[in-house]
Amino acid sequence: MSERIEFDVLFVGAGPASLSGALHLANLIRRHNEQVEAGGLRERRLDVSIAVIEKGREVGAHILSGAVLDPRALRELVPDFVERGAPLSTPVVEDQVWFLTRRGKIAMPIIPPPLRNHGNYIISLGQLVRWLAGLVEQAGVDIFPEFPGAELLIEDEAVVGVRTGDRGVDRAGRPKGNYEPGVEIRAKVTVLGEGVRGSLAKVLIERFGLQAGKQPQVYSLGIKELWEVESGRVAPGTVIHTLGYPLDTRTFGGGFLYAGADRLVSVGLVVGLSYEDPCLDPHRLFQQFKAHPEVARILKGGKLIRYGAKALPEGGYYSIPRLYVGGALLIGDSAGFLNSQRLKGIHLAMKSGMLAAEAIYEALRKDDFSERQLARYEELIRTSWIHEELYRVRNFHQAMEHGLWWGLLQAGLQMLTGGRGWRDPLPAVAGHARMRKLAEFQGRRETGCPPSEWKPDGVSTFDKLTDVYYSGTSHEEDQPCHLKIADFDICHTRCPVEYGNPCERFCPANVYEMVMTPDGRKRLQINASNCVHCKTCDIMDPYQIITWVPPEGGGGPNYLVL
Repeated sequence: MSERIEFDVLFVGAGPASLSGALHLANLIRRHNEQVEAGGLRERRLDVSIAVIEKGREVGAHILSGAVLDPRALRELVPDFVERGAPLSTPVVEDQVWFLTRRGKIAMPIIPPPLRNHGNYIISLGQLVRWLAGLVEQAGVDIFPEFPGAELLIEDEAVVGVRTGDRGVDRAGRPKGNYEPGVEIRAKVTVLGEGVRGSLAKVLIERFGLQAGKQPQVYSLGIKELWEVESGRVAPGTVIHTLGYPLDTRTFGGGFLYAGADRLVSVGLVVGLSYEDPCLDPHRLFQQFKAHPEVARILKGGKLIRYGAKALPEGGYYSIPRLYVGGALLIGDSAGFLNSQRLKGIHLAMKSGMLAAEAIYEALRKDDFSERQLARYEELIRTSWIHEELYRVRNFHQAMEHGLWWGLLQAGLQMLTGGRGWRDPLPAVAGHARMRKLAEFQGRRETGCPPSEWKPDGVSTFDKLTDVYYSGTSHEEDQPCHLKIADFDICHTRCPVEYGNPCERFCPANVYEMVMTPDGRKRLQINASNCVHCKTCDIMDPYQIITWVPPEGGGGPNYLVL
């Protein structure tokens, strides 16, 4: 029998959205009670219990980002964040934008307004969320790491909480000697801030039809390494964004280098998960990006510190689902709050958590947690600067679906027309639907994907398994596979012929591998212990038969230095 715990408000996922929401809600309740006690508010006192659960082994373990932070939301949440020691040690001092050719670069003489970062900071998001977590706990909120949300609890068409995952179950599903059943956590309001393609958010969206009337969400994969470079290679506070090589003009994405303090540089490549070529390998493209002379010059003599990968919600304004149901709200990346033109989402995630807190505060005062009452959250979003910012770029990613040059032309037109462009809204399709079959792509029906002649040098370029080692990934080996395949027969028969098993390539961690059996056939082997929780497989599989669910609590990457 599962243990049952009750809270008034439950946040799922200890990222910037949930932690900001929990802190803001705790502050609203504290100020409410102070006013009641002082006689300035003729209402009842609110005694509210708030909890945050997190699947990682500790707060920040699964937070991947050497990021550029717009501090707008942080300034609203913690006005004295500098005095309180927020880890924002590296203000941006210079922006550069490069168009890369195979061997050279063209530096843009004028930085496009969306990529100007004056007043922003290069940060470790892991450090920022750990700092926020300290403030949240000081405010009386309980945080429970190693508690993955495994199942939504739904009664009478309303969410009433979550059930966390079991511990101590072997790969066949049998209890082991250390078995602990999951905990049933009941709450008046459950806030899903699990990050991109959250497993519970995905269920909620499908169960309640929250994407109806909206464009499909589309995604990119961000692959990143943290390097310690030699002194003088790049000035701290420098932000470099790139277009062009190694991506073709039909594939959305670009590279970045963010130079932080202590000679640490985050280098990464974002690849749109809407590419057409079934043979494309984002990890290999990332290695080619690092080998470009302009990037290699910065990394030369340095050393790799950490590796990671994460999907990003790129669909924008028209892809954001309905954000509420009875008893539940969606925030942050789980809701799709990201500005793909500015390449920023942290400030939007934080603000969405804060607005969710304000809607919950109103619901607590009325003791009403119905769908009708929680619709107030969406009203708050529509009247906030989140709406203002995202509405201005509402067609940006959709324009890019027709290629780089057309997309840049459209982006310029959209800037002149307040985001409209030549048509509003521009049409969009789910990214996985854009992958073409081998027979349709360069006549590969017979040859399949050509074998790669590229080999990593082990100094500045690496294979997937080496990079996984640098992600700090660790899972309990003897547990049920957390990557659920609905029909292995498709993997073994249709997919090799139609797409050439693209899971072997789109996964940046070598989780999926076609291996030869004794009878001379190939079967899919899932190396689940390699998984860095990027969710790419759940997103990009052309048959949509892969479902990512949380593994046993505490399993996964360890990005604590990022």
